Amino acid sequence: MPTIIVVAVLVVAVLIFSGVYTDLLWFNQIGFSEVFWTERIAKLLIFLAGFLIMAVGVYFSIRAAYKARPVYAPDNAREDNLGRYQAQLEPIRRVVMVGVPVVFGLFAGTAAMAQWEKVMLFLYRVPFGSTDPEFGLDISFYTNTLPFLGFLAGMLISVTVIAFIAGLLTHYLYGAIRLTERGIFTSRAAQIHIAILAGVFLLLLAANFWLGRYGTLQDNGGYRSGALFTDVNAVIPTKAILAAAAIIVAILFIVAAFMGKWKLPLIGTGMLVVTAIVAGGIYPWAVQEWQVKPSQGSKEAPFIDRNIQMTRDAYGLTGMEVTPYNAKVTAEAGALRQDADTAANIRLLDPNLLSATFRELEQYRPYYEFPKTLNVDRYTIDGKVQDAVLAVRELNPQGLNPAQQNWYNQHLVYTHGYGMVAAYGNTVTADGKPEFMQKGVPSEGKLGTDSSYQPRIYFGQSMTDYSLVGAPEGTTPIELDRPQGTTDGSADSKDGADSKDTGSESLTTFTGNGGPNVGNWFNRIMYALKFQSTDLLLTNGVNDNSQILYDRTPAERVAKVAPYLTLDGNPYPAIVDGKVKWIVDGYATSSYYPYSQQQQLQEATTDSLTAAGGPAALPNASVNYIRNSVKATVDAYDGSVDLFAWDTKDPILQAWQKVFPTSVKPLSDMSADVMSHVRYPEDLFKVQRELLGQYHVTDPDKFFANTEAWSVPDDPTTKAADKQPPYYLSLKMPGADKTAFSLTTSFIPQEVAGTDSRNVLYGFMAANGDAGHVKGVKSPDYGKLQLLELPVDTQVPGPGQVQNTFQTDPTVSNELNVLTLGQSEVKNGNLLTLPVGGGLLYVQPVYLQSTGSTSYPTLQRVLVAFGSQIGFAATLDEALDQLFKGDSGAAAGDAGVDKVPDAAAGESNGSTPAAGGDNAALSKALTDASAAIKDGQAALAKGDFTTYGEAQDRLDAAIKAAIAAEGASAPAATPEATPSTTP
Repeated sequence: MPTIIVVAVLVVAVLIFSGVYTDLLWFNQIGFSEVFWTERIAKLLIFLAGFLIMAVGVYFSIRAAYKARPVYAPDNAREDNLGRYQAQLEPIRRVVMVGVPVVFGLFAGTAAMAQWEKVMLFLYRVPFGSTDPEFGLDISFYTNTLPFLGFLAGMLISVTVIAFIAGLLTHYLYGAIRLTERGIFTSRAAQIHIAILAGVFLLLLAANFWLGRYGTLQDNGGYRSGALFTDVNAVIPTKAILAAAAIIVAILFIVAAFMGKWKLPLIGTGMLVVTAIVAGGIYPWAVQEWQVKPSQGSKEAPFIDRNIQMTRDAYGLTGMEVTPYNAKVTAEAGALRQDADTAANIRLLDPNLLSATFRELEQYRPYYEFPKTLNVDRYTIDGKVQDAVLAVRELNPQGLNPAQQNWYNQHLVYTHGYGMVAAYGNTVTADGKPEFMQKGVPSEGKLGTDSSYQPRIYFGQSMTDYSLVGAPEGTTPIELDRPQGTTDGSADSKDGADSKDTGSESLTTFTGNGGPNVGNWFNRIMYALKFQSTDLLLTNGVNDNSQILYDRTPAERVAKVAPYLTLDGNPYPAIVDGKVKWIVDGYATSSYYPYSQQQQLQEATTDSLTAAGGPAALPNASVNYIRNSVKATVDAYDGSVDLFAWDTKDPILQAWQKVFPTSVKPLSDMSADVMSHVRYPEDLFKVQRELLGQYHVTDPDKFFANTEAWSVPDDPTTKAADKQPPYYLSLKMPGADKTAFSLTTSFIPQEVAGTDSRNVLYGFMAANGDAGHVKGVKSPDYGKLQLLELPVDTQVPGPGQVQNTFQTDPTVSNELNVLTLGQSEVKNGNLLTLPVGGGLLYVQPVYLQSTGSTSYPTLQRVLVAFGSQIGFAATLDEALDQLFKGDSGAAAGDAGVDKVPDAAAGESNGSTPAAGGDNAALSKALTDASAAIKDGQAALAKGDFTTYGEAQDRLDAAIKAAIAAEGASAPAATPEATPSTTP
């Protein structure tokens, strides 16, 4: 048995060592060993401190009780039984006296270690430079100092209570406390011991009461967060009284310990309990019920004002520009002339619907894949900034034939994805497919070629398993690189990747520095233990230069090197500085900001996209302070991570920079290329817009009345009641000097469960995401929030009303009937809102997808709305002209596109012909239907309802003829609800 125990301990020790050792190798390789050592040393020291405080406290309490044991001969059965217990315990007494404190110490040390961030923020705290409105203390006292003091007080109280119980039991076991016929006998030594511990407990309780005064400013139990009327006028004073009373009773206990008179401390304890009940509970309740509730609005107004101001400060809303916007609801000719730049940039491609289109047109092999939701960014093409919908072609090991899914292929052969794919956001081809600016294998296009940027993707969103890469120069490559394509550009590959063409596939060898070396047997054994893989140990595919790549998703890598950050759920790729890099937004957060409203991150960042499996929502945590403090980049080729201090004024980040002095680079080190692709972070914007539903109101009386509260509208393109996501758009806001790449959202009147509310537009907000194009210099306009506030009697329809109008309009419905005659499916794209033409313009692309297994959506129509008027045409440019009396005054991005009439949905094998095909009767019917639709739209624009009615009769007849020619009865179709997107 001892041998088995020793072996088991050794095995566990080796496994623990392998985990720590491989972590050290990983951090050393990536250049963040400072984070590894600082975090672990800090945790170790905090563990030891917690362990020692608890263990020493409990040990000395037990030891003091044992030393003070009385010596006497037992005179009754109970004492005789205690004598037997003492005799049985004596052989292991020393072990118990040490073991019990050690066990409690381990628990305490582990609990303390989990609070390492509080300890570090306290030790390296940085002042905010602003104070709270009640006590006048710097905000850092609440975010850095108070949490640590609360943790310390709680731990010391726990030590005191456990030491008291341990000492009490020891006294009883050894007869210092015993039950007699006359009552409880307590020896003098036991009395002193108990009195001292009781006094210490009461002193700590007094400290806790005193700290609780400040804690009221972080309280979330009232109408709003912070100290309200009852807290300021009742709770804070009574906590001070309780603290003083606890100190007095503590002194009485300590005095009684030496004088032997217990009457006063016992009376004092009773009085303290009564005071806590009356002053700490009944009195504040009475103030709230009888003084506050009858006049709550006026009583709470000054404290609501504090909550409003501090909440807006904590969430970065203080500098928001609010502009009254009396939006027009009548479309007039030439209305978009002043918004020509915005009209030209209106995005038609929906990133949430186009993954299948990218897959069928650009995947090339089943072992590649694109994410479910694509991303939106912008690039300068021929001197002009263009919005782009893009994704990288990542590795999909599950796409291999099951017969090929063996360990060797999955870890040594199929190691990386290949190339960026990007399409112009504002236009499509004549048949509705994306107009690609970057595509193909080898990669080519406006953004670069294989020789100008490194296209290989070793680190990405779908890279969840490890790979073994690298070999000495001249070694025959074994990694599958890419399909051969039409050129052999592998010789000119970026970064000198060693490539070789073999038939239809190209092979390569990784030449970067992307992971720890496993060329020696010791490292190899350690990683075999880490990944529990005998194949890794026995394979002949490992050589002296082999590296192991793991923790390969951008979020994983950033989270390990910056454990104090909360990361945005949507990292996005960009071609910068000759490489594909993932850009990750990192947030510094706190839940201790005084008077600031708590926000549940997961709830605030969940919308129709996250609910449908798109970008991840933030973790299930509550905060009341957030800053986009860090921008991180992760190289998709070698996995290298760079952290840049983005919000240099954030005191929380400054504290962490003191903890890890070399891990975060100054903003001046950020290249101009990276700077040009930074955007306003999506999850931060979601949190801010959720708060703005109420906190756009700054008057305390109106805030309390809640008559002007807003809600984020539900996504009208989905069947579920999920919030509409924000959208990235290039637009020029009213009053702005230039177009900016912005993140946008709209607001409607507050929705209350169980009631109906108007779906009209009350507000529109945009966040400027253009950081500029200069190395290390952030544009002063970046992050600027602008809110357009519509009058309360507005008649501008909200997204839900607009979607309903689109779906119920007879002209739109009839034309969609025509489009779906070929058994195709209509899919609604994202419903965009733009403040142009003096009002609000809605734009929705309409996609068509056939029912084949290899089908994909293609853009076939565009719906637009302004006020209660709508337009519907094959291109956005035509739809805008139709909406604005024949001339919108601006040219849309697809103005030069000559759409194929009645183009069918895309089919990757070309098996679905255009509607009509070789069926002459069907072709004639479709032509007649199209003519009837155009005549009806023209008549409607002139107000000629007689001619419009005649056109509708012709359209109905044409549809019936088309159905008959098709040989099947097609049901009427309206657009199917489909999730819309944001990148």
